[in-house]
Amino acid sequence: MRVLGIDPGLRNLGWGIIDVAGSRLSHVASGVCRTVGTNLAHRLLSLHEQLTAVIVEHAPDMAAVEQTFVNRDGAATLKLGQARGIAMLVPAQAGLPIGEYAPNAVKKAVVGVGHADKIQIAHMVRLHLPGAVPASADAADALAIAICHAHHMQSTGHLERALRKAGA
Repeated sequence: MRVLGIDPGLRNLGWGIIDVAGSRLSHVASGVCRTVGTNLAHRLLSLHEQLTAVIVEHAPDMAAVEQTFVNRDGAATLKLGQARGIAMLVPAQAGLPIGEYAPNAVKKAVVGVGHADKIQIAHMVRLHLPGAVPASADAADALAIAICHAHHMQSTGHLERALRKAGA
């Protein structure tokens, strides 16, 4: 199974793709969709086009997106929400199921604690995915989101199997 993790951002939208085979995770690719300029509509269109190209090239089976962290700057949060909308829309257009995870849940799944910093996340991503060298903190965060989704899907699968076995 191939998982696309997405770390939404209006200037830098991180993405990371991993393959999941049982409990084994392997790095496929990662990168950042970058936008420039001040025209919001053009920046959102650029994110849409770049993320669509990632999905076409790597053909993931599912996607995971980090939930928006709400801060005191309402305008910035609203703009980030619009980028997150693109991060949800593009996989949905491709017919992919999408998981959503809070930032603390991602950190806890990858680092073991819910309040890790970017350096710790990048370090743990490299430990979980030997050979992965994320190009930026945004790409590392996106890989962490994919890892979190893989762990969540594995534990959900274990629960479903146990319930089937108990009912049989």
